[in-house]
Amino acid sequence: MKPYKLVARVDSKKRTTFQVGEVTIGGPEIVMITGPCAVEGREEYLTTALQLKAMGANILRGGVFKPRTSPYSFLGLGKDGLAILAEARQLTGLPIITEIMDTRDVELLSAYADILQVGSRNMQNFALLQELGRVKQPVLLKRGLSATIEEWLLAAEYILAAGNPRVILCERGIRTFETQTRNTVDISAVPMAKELSHLPVFVDPSHGTGQRKMVNPVARAAVAAGADGLMIEVHENPDRALSDGPQSLTPQSFAKLIKDLVPIALAVGRRLSTGNGPFKP
Repeated sequence: MKPYKLVARVDSKKRTTFQVGEVTIGGPEIVMITGPCAVEGREEYLTTALQLKAMGANILRGGVFKPRTSPYSFLGLGKDGLAILAEARQLTGLPIITEIMDTRDVELLSAYADILQVGSRNMQNFALLQELGRVKQPVLLKRGLSATIEEWLLAAEYILAAGNPRVILCERGIRTFETQTRNTVDISAVPMAKELSHLPVFVDPSHGTGQRKMVNPVARAAVAAGADGLMIEVHENPDRALSDGPQSLTPQSFAKLIKDLVPIALAVGRRLSTGNGPFKP
């Protein structure tokens, strides 16, 4: 008897899958969510979105309300950023995901986004989780900075219990004593979460490591461990990014990552997907 009744996996063959536009979440194809950490400007974002679409992105990401450690850091474009995301969706045909931080923004962001992301700092914002249980959009729930796997699953339970069954679990690294990386990516959380729960599991190697040189190897490990999708930050010029430049790939590096992931996906009985069907080597 698990404390998370709705999230628990009771049938070894049954897994949650659902559609977001033309993208199947939790199916045999590994989904790529990608884009800059934050929407910084219209021309830059639309140019990057078109590049990523051509390279194999399935879903476009971009923060418009940014939870930053320092109040003096770039905090996002707000509603203006949402309009840019909506234009990118119209231009590329790809769904969009953005982060929500406050219950007061649920109605606004639900009018724009195809998927709502709960960041690690809000994993146990129970009022927000309950509100997101009442929306029609899927919710990507990132693991908290120091959360156990059970606490992560119980946070997902709040959303399901409030009526929204479409939840994606996302491992994004936890805080440990290690200082060489931004966080410690718990690769073992992927098979464990998939054993305990029927929900799809993604990994965010960008936030997980904080270093672009680590994104590719950790992404490969995540696919080998059974991840259903990856969230990768990509910026046209990472050295000039207003948010999380050190962990962002260039579009060219993202193209290489796609190429590197294809044989690993095939080795574990999966495949990568683009907006036009399975990506083939």
